[in-house]
Amino acid sequence: MNSNEWGIVTVPASADPETRAIKRFQIASELSLSNYGTPIVVTVSGGKDSSVCVELARRAGIPFEVLHSHTTADAPETVYFVREEFKRLEALGIPCSYYLPTYKGERTSMWRLIPQTMMPPTRLARYCCAVLKEPGGAGRMIATGVRWAESNARKRRGIFEKQVSNPAKAVNIKSDTDSLEDLFAPCKLAAKRIVNPIVD
Repeated sequence: MNSNEWGIVTVPASADPETRAIKRFQIASELSLSNYGTPIVVTVSGGKDSSVCVELARRAGIPFEVLHSHTTADAPETVYFVREEFKRLEALGIPCSYYLPTYKGERTSMWRLIPQTMMPPTRLARYCCAVLKEPGGAGRMIATGVRWAESNARKRRGIFEKQVSNPAKAVNIKSDTDSLEDLFAPCKLAAKRIVNPIVD
């Protein structure tokens, strides 16, 4: 394995998918600890991909926390599964928390957002994610279970990302051998930094 100018080990293309994902977690953990001073946050939906990410973070041997955004639109089975998973993870010493969404300074739900915005969310107007899911993990480096195979829109996502309000300044690193310098340059921690360890 090679080291880039940050001294972070890059992942060889020949590595198996699990090894690549674990190494990505280790790199992201180092970035999170050195830039934010806090462990990485694995965001979970209650689905298979985020559950795999939690297990990969555990196998990576890194400090991490788990966060679930309570969307208020999940199936009861998903809610029950997340509760049971949090009990299991907390018994292993892994900190778990819920993000409870707010809109215009007040707690909200999907069912309150629809009349407030005067339309249901659609494939093109996905305001619900911006309110119910995306604010969770603000000011932290997060990991998601996003995969390129899920949709054409997700094919544009990177292994490592910096998301900012101006899309022209966003950073999407799609190769394990690319420099990560742009993730924290200029060094403004307000941007959202993400690792998608199982994206490919």
